Amino acid sequence: MTHISLIGAPVDSGKTTRGCLMGPDALRVAGLIEALASLGHQVSDLGNLVPGAAVAASGLPAHLHQPGETLAWTIALREAAQAAMADSLPVFMGGDHALSLGTVSGVMAHAEAIGRPQFVLWLDAHSDFHTPLTTSSGHLHGTPVAYVTGRPGFDTFPPIATPVPDANVCMIGIRSVDAAEHAALIDSDVAVHDMRQIDETGIGAPLRRFLDRVAAAGGMLHVSLDVDFLDPAIAPAVGTTVPGGATFREAHLVMEMLHESALVTSLDLVELNPFLDDRGRTAALMVDLTASLLGRRVFDRPTPSFA
Repeated sequence: MTHISLIGAPVDSGKTTRGCLMGPDALRVAGLIEALASLGHQVSDLGNLVPGAAVAASGLPAHLHQPGETLAWTIALREAAQAAMADSLPVFMGGDHALSLGTVSGVMAHAEAIGRPQFVLWLDAHSDFHTPLTTSSGHLHGTPVAYVTGRPGFDTFPPIATPVPDANVCMIGIRSVDAAEHAALIDSDVAVHDMRQIDETGIGAPLRRFLDRVAAAGGMLHVSLDVDFLDPAIAPAVGTTVPGGATFREAHLVMEMLHESALVTSLDLVELNPFLDDRGRTAALMVDLTASLLGRRVFDRPTPSFA
């Protein structure tokens, strides 16, 4: 049995499309608490986090969207993540992907405090490897991986003592990368597995290699699951749809492999926009995938109903 802390993070400042602030409650309505409890876990719903006032964002490019609000969320989530790691496996219910600026930096701080290496699995259509200096859209939900790996341009954000080494980051499902991100990734040691590679080799092989490395290092593993990792045909409730994403079975295979590895120590569920959903089908799928990661076998999955 695992003690799981559910932390709502209704972050909606990382981009201009509104609606992700409803994500945490949509996951609750879709049965996340009940699904995890039915697997024998102890589940504590800590409610929705409330950040402090917007932080002065001097020195950042003027075109950034709501940087002060995102900074406040980063500070609050970093503190909440580090605290929750002390006695639980935290599941952060988003909220747009800017929440990972705080969640990943918080779990990293815990890993450093106990002397273990931090690894990050990024399940996403996008690499989120922009910095505040390179993003043309000004959307900070595209910057978390750059922040936690120590790329320049984040001087206004809480400092990270020991960034995650590039080689400890694995991206799977990538299919939309801007030119500046591409150039930076080429110069990095981040493992990037796009959908072309997955089509050729399958999704299990690169994940297995990464998990083997985490296990060999005795690492802690943070998984960040973006709705747009999934194909929009099965998960329409996201403002950044990119065709050609992971199928239902590919996504469940990833979750089942993660559970079998027993390496996952924290989880983000991000970019769920219930305003764009179809009768809750995306929220229900995210709950189903989370249950698979935490022990539900494929033969135990209930038949969904969208009536």
